[in-house]
Amino acid sequence: MSVNKKLKNYIEKEIMPFYDDNYIGDGRDRVKYVLERSKHIVKENKLEVDDNILFTVISYHDIRKNNVEVGHELTSAEIMYEDKFIKDFFSEEERITMKEAIEDQRANNKDEPRNIYGKILSSASRNSSVEQCLKRSYLYGKKKDPVASDEELFERAYEALNKKFGIDGYAKFYFKDSVYEQFLVDIRELLKNKEIFIKTQREYINKMKICN
Repeated sequence: MSVNKKLKNYIEKEIMPFYDDNYIGDGRDRVKYVLERSKHIVKENKLEVDDNILFTVISYHDIRKNNVEVGHELTSAEIMYEDKFIKDFFSEEERITMKEAIEDQRANNKDEPRNIYGKILSSASRNSSVEQCLKRSYLYGKKKDPVASDEELFERAYEALNKKFGIDGYAKFYFKDSVYEQFLVDIRELLKNKEIFIKTQREYINKMKICN
């Protein structure tokens, strides 16, 4: 991305620290991941976008207050929209576009994102490897229910991921994305067998615990 240096410096200094208070899996590394995935999507589809807008949307998209999950996209959008630096840097029209993009990011939204930046963000936020997906689903479940056993979390993850990534799952993508398409093949194959799914997730989680 060709991002304005002043904008990039401001975001790295003033916005990235917000992510240090997020739970594991939702920190700075997650923002970097979404940035890299967005670059891939833009390149593969030869999309015409404003790098400053896309960089800003992604940088603000997952800010949370007190790690509240529900409605965090609205919180993130409002923080970006009311940011004085952003007001001075972008036009009102651009800020509205960015606000809409951040608001529309969730995979379970019934309606498509209202603009190209929302579609890129929504697509780039998806998991793109089975290992990443199984780790994040476990961490999300643990965050929601800290006292649940691992076996309970594995069962819930299997059900949730079937609803999201199964043949009729609600997760959508809006552009050609070879990485995500391969992920769907892999995760759907794993979801065919609940016993193998849970065994695989258990192995990833045990390995993660040892590393941490």
